[in-house]
Amino acid sequence: MDDTGAEMTGRAELALLTTQQMGMADRIAIAAGVPGIELMERAGHAVAEVILMRAGAGGAVALLCGPGNNGGDGLIAARLLREWGLKVRVVLPGGAEGFKGDAAIALERWAGPVEPLSALCAGQADVFVDALFGAGLTRPLAGAFAEAADFLNKAGRPVIAVDIPSGVSGDTGRADGMSVKASETVTFFRLKPGHLLQPGRARCGPVTVADIGIPAGAALDAVGPTAFRNDPALWRPVWPKHEVDTHKFRRGAVAVIAGGIAGVGAPRLSARAALRIGAGLATLLCEPEALPVHAARGPDALMQRAIVDRAALDAFLGDRRVSAVVAGPALGLGARAQDLVGGLMASDKPAVLDADALTVLASLPDGGVRLLHGRIGTAVLTPHEGEFQRLFGEDPAIATERSKLEKARKAAAFSGAIVVYKGADTVIAAPDGRAAINATGSSALATAGSGDVLAGLVGGLLAQGMPAFEAGCAAVWLHGIAGEGLGMGLIADDLPEAIPSLMRSIFAL
Repeated sequence: MDDTGAEMTGRAELALLTTQQMGMADRIAIAAGVPGIELMERAGHAVAEVILMRAGAGGAVALLCGPGNNGGDGLIAARLLREWGLKVRVVLPGGAEGFKGDAAIALERWAGPVEPLSALCAGQADVFVDALFGAGLTRPLAGAFAEAADFLNKAGRPVIAVDIPSGVSGDTGRADGMSVKASETVTFFRLKPGHLLQPGRARCGPVTVADIGIPAGAALDAVGPTAFRNDPALWRPVWPKHEVDTHKFRRGAVAVIAGGIAGVGAPRLSARAALRIGAGLATLLCEPEALPVHAARGPDALMQRAIVDRAALDAFLGDRRVSAVVAGPALGLGARAQDLVGGLMASDKPAVLDADALTVLASLPDGGVRLLHGRIGTAVLTPHEGEFQRLFGEDPAIATERSKLEKARKAAAFSGAIVVYKGADTVIAAPDGRAAINATGSSALATAGSGDVLAGLVGGLLAQGMPAFEAGCAAVWLHGIAGEGLGMGLIADDLPEAIPSLMRSIFAL
């Protein structure tokens, strides 16, 4: 397989399917000649293999099965585990009456005893299996099933979830009411958004994606997924490449619009991050009184220029060699900041708006974000939760949306900008509907200045000509990996310095 083929395959592996899309994939497999019960047999076999690794030969397993296909997968696994010599108990919290279709066939094939939840004690199994409900559940767990979830959470034993922990939405990752906290999860064909969005990701544990024979090419062509797990395969094909005869302006010149003396650190973090990810030049555009303070921080590679007002900014950005702008970190919220943000909005330079620039933008008429539709240059917004609410909270369609993925998509469409909706489950969304959910990073990144570094990484990639959606995805992924590698105790200053070695090790750059 050539590099192009490998990249296409990698991208296909990253597709995230909604529960509706997964249902369509199942139907495509059935139409291609794979009976539904055969898909269930394959799913049950995949689950049984993971259980066996946890429980060990001769181990004791209790499977709690609901009446739908999720329970059917569990019943297939129970039968196989029994055949493999494990001690197996099947518990049907809702009884056997509701089983139908393939799930009823699976129950018949189990051909063993079934028990109510009341017959089960926590110490009676080495491993418990949550096969109550899958990703398509649209209501909170109630009655015996809520009791079953509570039992699993208190059992003090490993819990393996089938498809997704019961009570967690496969589309949103939300858990309304009781939900299972799994030790690990086995799902099928492709991940769903709920496996990556919080709190779903935290409740899944490690997730195994099993191949159950769904024809990937036909299914993905029919489904047309537009959401993906963020990974280098998603954006490596457009990663900036520089020939041996390049120079600093070809590598990209980044302008970072800074504030005054009170906040020299944040814009410097952004500028340094832009350089570390490959930009050739970074210039801080600060208030005049901040110039000596920045100069005193040297020697370093950062340039400084005093910018008093919009006219001065317009003149600087008129230089065609300036290829991207980062605005926001410690910019301030006063008249100068508002003037400069207004100038940036009228500019055709690719721009990253973060921190104070987002607050200024939100204070403009219509929340400011509608004005981005008129920009010739690409805009990337990098809001955390509070900033997102200030920018988009007044729009009913966004404010009432329950999925973070869909909130980000609607915000991108509303603003015409790439939206990097930050958090433990950062979502990167484009106005055309493409979106990626990030799974790198750790709590170590919850430190002052971390977001300023991220803004600079995005700006540095934009300056090198990387498309904005992919630049946002790449920056978020690398930022997260750097945080994981540095670990607890990192400070934001450490993050830019970690980027070159990451690029060398991951991309052989």
